[in-house]
Amino acid sequence: MVVENAVRFFQEGGPWMWPILIIFFVGLALVIERFFFLQSITSKNRKAWADLFPMLSKGQLKQALEYSKGSDTYMGQMVGAGVTRANLSRRVEDIELAMEESLMEFMPRLEQRTPYIATLANIATLMGLLGTIMGLIEAFSAISSADPAQKAELLSSSISVAMNTTAFGLIAAIPLMLAFTFLQSKTGRVVESMEMASIKFVNIYRQLTIASEKNA
Repeated sequence: MVVENAVRFFQEGGPWMWPILIIFFVGLALVIERFFFLQSITSKNRKAWADLFPMLSKGQLKQALEYSKGSDTYMGQMVGAGVTRANLSRRVEDIELAMEESLMEFMPRLEQRTPYIATLANIATLMGLLGTIMGLIEAFSAISSADPAQKAELLSSSISVAMNTTAFGLIAAIPLMLAFTFLQSKTGRVVESMEMASIKFVNIYRQLTIASEKNA
């Protein structure tokens, strides 16, 4: 029953329903791809930091650098940039800058294609409205030559059909907007975790520097 109603709802909406459906599926594909990408990055970063943190805490910068060079994770590469700069300069500001530069390189990859989801949601809404307007234009054109006794019934039926496109546009747009917000939040958490790791590394380096100066 539900399937039959959905099919009838789609058919009554006319040809404008197809572009909206295509937009929805393209947006859904982007959502799925971005979700698994960010999930993979989060998992890999977490493991890389779990491996690197003990090395950094013990002052094993050489081992940490070797690990980072063999790592394909964003976390490993960012820490590697910091360790590399630490070997060239003892200034904490230089290390922070190196890690910040590395993070900035990864930002476009983390945010890649995500804005398209919001754009597709907006397009779906606009396509729904356009379909409704075109449907109303056709409806008024059709009743202009219809029998006066049938005009009210014909207009009511035509408007009901035309409104299907607006409803379907919103049905497609709302989930895409929710997914877009979720993915933005997930991307923000990835960035925040890397920033936190950067701060922890800098603090550890400060402590190691202070300890080495005292021992000297």
